[in-house]
Amino acid sequence: MPSKIEDTLLSEPSGRWNAAVMFAGSLLFSGAYVYFGVLGDSSTVHELFFAVGLALSGIAESLPTERRRAAGGFRIASMAVFATLLGLLAFAPEVIVGP
Repeated sequence: MPSKIEDTLLSEPSGRWNAAVMFAGSLLFSGAYVYFGVLGDSSTVHELFFAVGLALSGIAESLPTERRRAAGGFRIASMAVFATLLGLLAFAPEVIVGP
């Protein structure tokens, strides 16, 4: 009997609409990272984490329906990026927040 986690992670990709929303969010965070990093002269590493995580989720949702395992791999990688961000916030906040 498959578990709920396996059903969620290895489900069919949601389609182009969800992928487009995630890619748009990734572009938004990438733009904010460049704007505040270059022009604002501030450290905004957390936006880079969000951009990469959303891009990986967007890739997972844009795959064809028969690529369930690959989509699951991209979803797991996306969650690993977000878990890394949470771990850095908990154990080394100066990396994310700044000095």
